[in-house]
Amino acid sequence: MKTISILTALALLVSPSLFAAETAKKEEVKPYKPDTCIVSGEKLGEMGKPYVFVHEGQEIKLCCKSCLKKFNKEPEKYLKKLEEKK
Repeated sequence: MKTISILTALALLVSPSLFAAETAKKEEVKPYKPDTCIVSGEKLGEMGKPYVFVHEGQEIKLCCKSCLKKFNKEPEKYLKKLEEKK
């Protein structure tokens, strides 16, 4: 019974710090502001729901998942393109 109480107490102590770390990670993500795909140049939403992911703290939105392969080959090229759009 003591073991359960100790484990419960530890869980209560650890949980808030895990939540804080997860919240901090979400806050560090830079939003993607352009309304076009940085790979194809297509307007987002015209080909269906955009493919959204985070790359090194930057939210990326592509017109479709097919553009992901091109992005992954040269992410620096597309991140530079994104910076130029700002």
